[in-house]
Amino acid sequence: MSKVFTFEDVKNFAELSGDINPVHLDENFASTTIFGKPIVHGFLFSSMISALLANKLPGPGSIYIHQELNFKAPVFHGEKVTAIVEIEEIKSEKSIYILKTECIKNDSEIVLTGKAVIKLL
Repeated sequence: MSKVFTFEDVKNFAELSGDINPVHLDENFASTTIFGKPIVHGFLFSSMISALLANKLPGPGSIYIHQELNFKAPVFHGEKVTAIVEIEEIKSEKSIYILKTECIKNDSEIVLTGKAVIKLL
């Protein structure tokens, strides 16, 4: 699953989540940080993992039990992010799936790695 996150997406997420850190929203403030310009909230682009798990793999009826997220690099407004989910293990007797999760920007740079544990209802 891929998406380009716009300033409007970031602004809407900030309003919904309450995370109004100026590093995400204020060009002048962000220019004084190590990033040099505004960044997309990590939880905004990582939410694509939730969408993949709920809709594709394993799909409807899956419930999050655990998610590990390791942010590796910033995502800037206007960059394409692709979320990837891969099954590592299935514990059939408990209907538990353990999945590798990853986000990549601009088709090449890893920006997030992690692991999810999902239970099927």
